[in-house]
Amino acid sequence: MVRLSTNRSCIIGDRTPIIALRDPSNPASPMPQDTVSSVDDADMFELAPVSLWLEDYSELRRLFERWRGDGVSDLRAHLKQDPELIKTCSGCIHLIKVNKKTLALLEATDFEHLRDNLDLIFRADMLATHVDELEQLWNGKPEFSSHTVNYTLSGQRLDVQLRGIVLPGHEERWDRVLVAIEDVTERETARRALAASENFAHGLFQHSPISLWVEDFSRIKLLLDGLRERGISDLRVFIDVHPDFVERCLSEIRVIDVNEHTLKLFVSPDKQTLLRRIGDIFRADMLPHFQGQLVDLWEGKLFQQREVVNYALDGTQLHVHLQFSVLPGHEDDWSLVQLALTDITARKKAEEYLEYLGQHDELTKLFNRSFYADELNRLERKGPFPVTIIVADVNGLKATNDELGHLAGDGLLRRSGEVLGKLVDKPAHAARIGGDEFAILLPGAEEKEGEALVEKLQQLVDINNQFYPGPPLSFSVGIASSQPGERLESVVRRADMQMYEAKRAFYAAQSRPPAG
Repeated sequence: MVRLSTNRSCIIGDRTPIIALRDPSNPASPMPQDTVSSVDDADMFELAPVSLWLEDYSELRRLFERWRGDGVSDLRAHLKQDPELIKTCSGCIHLIKVNKKTLALLEATDFEHLRDNLDLIFRADMLATHVDELEQLWNGKPEFSSHTVNYTLSGQRLDVQLRGIVLPGHEERWDRVLVAIEDVTERETARRALAASENFAHGLFQHSPISLWVEDFSRIKLLLDGLRERGISDLRVFIDVHPDFVERCLSEIRVIDVNEHTLKLFVSPDKQTLLRRIGDIFRADMLPHFQGQLVDLWEGKLFQQREVVNYALDGTQLHVHLQFSVLPGHEDDWSLVQLALTDITARKKAEEYLEYLGQHDELTKLFNRSFYADELNRLERKGPFPVTIIVADVNGLKATNDELGHLAGDGLLRRSGEVLGKLVDKPAHAARIGGDEFAILLPGAEEKEGEALVEKLQQLVDINNQFYPGPPLSFSVGIASSQPGERLESVVRRADMQMYEAKRAFYAAQSRPPAG
């Protein structure tokens, strides 16, 4: 209760439930009428273990009746229009008596000491709570309660639980109101500390710079336990026989919450959209990763790390580093697990680019000599045989460089890359193995297949020359296929020899005077 008045006989305060003055066998029953006359003097009031206040609300009742006569129907709205009226209400409440517990709680030496310093106990910041109490009385309730703050005379803050009741026999005048207050500071301090801790944890979750998911894996736990009960001991073998089990487990994951960064990472406007389109995020190519996760769980690994692929809702492929952990206290049922997803897409792209640079020629975009050597060694070991090798050398590159400059020569090389890149598909590979020299590896291909490819190469060169001005593109080509037991380096030498013969024929034709 809040009372802010210059009248020292008035009280401004907040109190807790009255329990001691009720029938122990029926706490809800009203106080017997014959005890009312003894309330002021009874020892039980003075020695009660809670703070008790006996007050006179009769002037407040008359004020309420006057306001009703003036047409006021909504007390809260009326007080909101003029907050000073709250103090007017407080000034209508007069303090009659308090018990020893009240003096001790508020650090008062006696009743007069308390009465003369009520403004230190009941401060202005409690007015909002006082409105709640007034509204309960205005609405005809003989009892009222609230949770508010008082202060001791030394300035110590007290959280208090208040409960008041108009004593039986005084319902018409409100001249005897008993108010009890209970000090709940310790409880409220603990509650505020817990709330602050929860808010801090929630803030860390929501504003983490990585994607966080809280999920329920309990149904997956039941599925895995069911397999053990059926005598399954090797989950990998079971999944090989029943691959649909992985999809079944994936469908049993229940997402409980995600943080703000998750929405940003997966380009989702809100959580509902994300959860509704979860199938767009976890696509079929994630199943091998999830299978590994299931096997780890089967083997008791409740904390896991792996790199996986997800998809944003706009279709963008995301490479993420996943950290999975069953949260403490949920090890028996996996009902609460956390997934932390760190976006490593940029890193993966950088790695892929570096790997690309390590295997490709930057100018022509074909594979480079390093890849060519590795692939030749791999085919030497594993085949498939026969292997046909085509070696092609750009004609006139030196003359172009000398006469038109290296930019023109680079243009010829880039055009070579375009033609050869379109010429082959896996498992065949085209590589630039020297300044103007290229090689094509055709695993499992007979020489006639190589010859057909050389004819196609000439067709592509003719088309290419139609679209580019300047010096025409042409190749001197050699081809050879491996014989049973023949080393591939020998095949390369035979192809080279054919290529050099073609090269000599080309330059001989260039120097020969025209016929006629």
